[in-house]
Amino acid sequence: MIRLENIAWRVGAFHLENITFTVPAGCYGVLMGATGCGKTTLLEILCGLRQPAAGRVWIGGRDVTHEPPGARGIGYVPQDGALFPTYRVREQIGFALRVRGEPSAEITRRVAGLAGPLGIEHLLDRLPHDLSGGERQRVALARALAPRPAVLVLDEPLSALDEELRDDIATLLSSLQREHALTALHITHSRREAAQLGDVTFRLAAGGVAEIPSALP
Repeated sequence: MIRLENIAWRVGAFHLENITFTVPAGCYGVLMGATGCGKTTLLEILCGLRQPAAGRVWIGGRDVTHEPPGARGIGYVPQDGALFPTYRVREQIGFALRVRGEPSAEITRRVAGLAGPLGIEHLLDRLPHDLSGGERQRVALARALAPRPAVLVLDEPLSALDEELRDDIATLLSSLQREHALTALHITHSRREAAQLGDVTFRLAAGGVAEIPSALP
């Protein structure tokens, strides 16, 4: 379960007030809204990258408002993947596991276990500049999934891809979410993505969040 409860955020003239919404456990949530309305800010508050001015953040019934990002059990895919430019693909995927001090053999096993299903095993020794847009997104997904998070959050993960690749990665996301029993929150501008992926869909507008039907016209 993901729950943002009475969240407030202020910077300059921009502010969010009393933002509350819940993605039930095991569901794929989609958050929509105009550019600049605060969607990414809410995602960063959820992940612990920003501290709200007020309100609480809940993950799986646990109040994580004041916990550091690494303690929240969240896999995060930022816009355009944000891969480390000097790390090879196998190092990207294993990064969080190395930080946690996992044994090398376990890291190798986990990297291989994700690379196969994601179709990137042939890319493990490449650097990010040698990857296509779709390949970079698959690597970013593998990196986010490597620590076995309970929650996956994605900030416009398909926006830089062409239409055919968007459909392929959307299908992959849906499959991974079910396979790993994840609770997901996905930011997008696309009604089509929301219809493809969302079990629950929300719109952020005028400083508030409202739930809307997932099957958008």
